[in-house]
Amino acid sequence: MNKIAMTASALLLAGAAGSAPATAAGNGTFDIDVLESLGRISGQTVSPDGKTVLFGIGYEDLAENKSNTDLYVVPVKGGTPVRITDTPKSESGAVWIDGGSRIAFLYPDADGNMQMWTMKADGSERTQATEHPGGIDGFLLSPDAARVVVIGHVKYARSAGDLYPDLPKATGRVIDDLMYKHWDEWVTEIPHPFVGTFDGSKVSDLSDIMSDEPFEAPMKPFGGVESFAWSRDSKSLVYVSRKKTGLEYAISTNSDLYLYDLATGTTRNLTEGMEGYDTMPAFSPDGKTLAWLSMEHDGYESDRNRLFLMDMASGEKKDITADWDYTIDEFAWAPDGRSIYFIAPKDGVIPVFSINVADRKINQLTTEQADFTSLSPLADGVVTMKHSMLRPNEVMHLTAKGKLSAVTDVNGAIYAGLDMPSVERRMVPTTDGKEMLVWVVKPPKFDAAAKYPALLYCQGGPQQPVSQFWSYRWNLALMAANGYVVIAPNRRGLPGFGTEWNAQISKDYPGQNMQDYLAAVDALRAEPWIDSERIGATGASYGGFSVYYLAGIHEGRFAALLAHAGIFNMEAQYLETEEMWFANWDMGGAYWEKDNAAAQRTFANSPHRLVDKWTCPIMVSHGEYDYRILASQGMAAFNAAKLRGIPAEMVIFPDENHWILKPQNAVLWQRLFFRWFDRWLKPAQN
Repeated sequence: MNKIAMTASALLLAGAAGSAPATAAGNGTFDIDVLESLGRISGQTVSPDGKTVLFGIGYEDLAENKSNTDLYVVPVKGGTPVRITDTPKSESGAVWIDGGSRIAFLYPDADGNMQMWTMKADGSERTQATEHPGGIDGFLLSPDAARVVVIGHVKYARSAGDLYPDLPKATGRVIDDLMYKHWDEWVTEIPHPFVGTFDGSKVSDLSDIMSDEPFEAPMKPFGGVESFAWSRDSKSLVYVSRKKTGLEYAISTNSDLYLYDLATGTTRNLTEGMEGYDTMPAFSPDGKTLAWLSMEHDGYESDRNRLFLMDMASGEKKDITADWDYTIDEFAWAPDGRSIYFIAPKDGVIPVFSINVADRKINQLTTEQADFTSLSPLADGVVTMKHSMLRPNEVMHLTAKGKLSAVTDVNGAIYAGLDMPSVERRMVPTTDGKEMLVWVVKPPKFDAAAKYPALLYCQGGPQQPVSQFWSYRWNLALMAANGYVVIAPNRRGLPGFGTEWNAQISKDYPGQNMQDYLAAVDALRAEPWIDSERIGATGASYGGFSVYYLAGIHEGRFAALLAHAGIFNMEAQYLETEEMWFANWDMGGAYWEKDNAAAQRTFANSPHRLVDKWTCPIMVSHGEYDYRILASQGMAAFNAAKLRGIPAEMVIFPDENHWILKPQNAVLWQRLFFRWFDRWLKPAQN
């Protein structure tokens, strides 16, 4: 093990125990140990006076197979972060209260249930604020800080004991409608908003404002406190809900914004007739206008997110991004209410933009080869976080005129001792006469006179950007640091290149986007520094589907493949998955709809129908808690390969879902990933 790896391993263990941000010295390779040792920044928010940033830094503990996040503060102008918590479990969801003199946050109680806590700004005088049965998932304080909404849970599904009280130990689940499972859980309870009073240290009188309603608020599986917005007078609350159950829920993305009046207990639908997702409500600083993100089409979860405004007095709604052909990820009002900051994929990166509310003029504020996430507005600009394919999040200060400066450099000392890969933009012609951006990630100390094996990276989603993303599992820098040239195409179906490019993939899984992948490979394998006989392909989810499909059409381009959590049999997937709106929109419909040409094309081109054309070695991985794409899909693909006599390997994680999250499983996956590809793409080393 090299010096940097040894240092990183030690830091990984120390960091998880609550150490200061990691440091390292010396030169070395960016490897798995270094990746796992990096500090993971999250949850930045700015103090009311605009001078201090509160955020979390998490570290993995490989020996204990867990992670831990502590809270830190740092001046907006930059400096050395000061840790204010040092606890055995993670703090999260932290916000400033009492004008910045105190902090509210989430932390487990003695029974392990997450609750709201408060403490002084220096981390002292910790007090548990809620004692909600079963815990809470998040909280949002009202502007006057006298009220709070917390995300609790209510029972949803029937148990065997409900039907037959004389069978209290029976474990059978009684199911009579769809959406009985979601992502990685059996749906036995759903989130509800509970509103109560807050005296500065304790929350009391929590009441379910959707009592007796069998609907989610926020929506599973990813909805949180961004699904709520308090009115400026603290007298009403806007919340997001899709008020549907069972089959209706399974086929629809039509969520709405609801206004709940605390005094009368009445609820009003603010977005009646708007058919797609309506999410992320946020009132303007003067409280007169409500902003939110809205999709147009019911059933299309990757539709363009438009930025809508509603005049609360008249009810008038307007799309202020109607003339802008990109989708928005998140936004935040500027303190003066005259403009809104937002983040959106565009041209292969995710910059920060601002839009003038009056004239709808949009300005791109960042031009770096990087992605940005999270917005905390200041009087002049925002505090945000920046990452790239080469480095994880660091906190940044961005002025309204686009001047960017670093607030933190948590991982700087580690990176100072590393030789990192390089990332290049490349435009590649597609088979239908268009130009496609392809990211090319080259190994450290790249030598154009040498020959390198290559990996085609296939993105999931299928409509998630291949921007300057950072991932602790699909880490393109780690692949390049292991001696591979990584080919990462922005193929059809990815946001950031206009609505037409993004939408094209729907109902065309086996079509143009697959040709885009092959076009990228063909363009790069023509380079003298790529070994055209040693190219692999890999990806997860839709990327896993892509690998299975490419296995049957690649015509000798690939020497090895690896698919994680991929769709292998489209007919089985249609009936095994849970969010039927996704299957209906993307696949075109059900396979029994014989007159539906789009659906019939999808199912006729299922990867499992091309197994007779498989020729190269394939590795499969899957988690058994994956209820979006069942592990049986991976097992079927592995079995097919073995029955065909094709070299194959499979790893099944019985305790993981669609992602590999536990530290030791993450390291195991990375080791197996490189062991597999090194075996077939670096034969001279084996």
